[in-house]
Parts: sequence; structure tokens; C-alpha cells
Amino acid sequence: MSFKIRKGEITDMPSVLKLIQELANFEKEPDAVIVTVKDLENDGFGTSPLFKTFVAELDNEIVGMALFYPRYSTWKGPTIHLEDLIVTKSKRGLNIGSALYNKVIEFGYKKGVKRIEWVVLDWNTPAIEFYKKTGAIVLDDWNTAQMNEEGIKSYLEILK
Repeated sequence: MSFKIRKGEITDMPSVLKLIQELANFEKEPDAVIVTVKDLENDGFGTSPLFKTFVAELDNEIVGMALFYPRYSTWKGPTIHLEDLIVTKSKRGLNIGSALYNKVIEFGYKKGVKRIEWVVLDWNTPAIEFYKKTGAIVLDDWNTAQMNEEGIKSYLEILK
């Protein structure tokens, strides 16, 4: 089976959203996705795009994607955050995920970023082992902190 990795286009966003939902299901958070196709179209292809995508296409069907965006490290300078990389379950094992990963790494290298970073769940051992084999360092001593929309609102209410 021959697949193609290419830059994502606005018309790919319905397929990208399906893959995002599939990833949320895999990560045991099926109800967490609130983003819409329209959000992806506006946020990725508006006047100030917030992210870029690469998609994997097999037989004219989007079967995988990587979504990433620029960040800035006060210690290192420009970086990239790889938000999601997913290959639909029925197409795993065809090296599509590796090809998407390679494309993001290559993109970052060409842009001259100092670091590419992402988050991986501690129970996703196959992904962790893959990343380590490629030379990535999986940090054990940093915890991810998040404040969701409700938390933001509650915190601001406290400040008033």
C-alpha cells in the first residue's frame, strides 16, 4: 500500500476532526473534543493561522494526521509543539505514523527550531518506546499543568 504525506488543506478538516475524535477515544476521553470543523478551518487557515497539519493520504482517503504549532522557549528560542499525531486504527502498522513524525521533525529542522516537544500519556508504552528509539527524551520530572475554561473563569471570579 502506497500512501502520501502532504500539507493539510482546509478541505481536509472534516477528516482531521474525525481523527482527533478517534485519538480522544483512544486516550479514554471520548467526550473531551469540543472543537468543530469550522473552528479548525478558521484557526488553521484564517488570516493568522494557529497551527499547521500534515496529512497521510491512502487511496484518496485521509488516514492520518499530525497537527503542530510554533512556540517559544525563553531558554532555547523558537520551538514547535506537536499537539496530535494519529493514524486511524485500521491503517496502523504501515509506517504511516513514522512518516508523519518524520515530516514534522524535518519541517522543524528546516525552520531552524531549537526543540520539538509533545506530550505522551504514561500508559502509552508503544509510543514512548518509539520516541525513545528516535532519540527523543521522555521527561519524567516535569508535570503538565492545565487550566480549562471553567477553571479560568472561576479563577478570574476569585480575583474580582
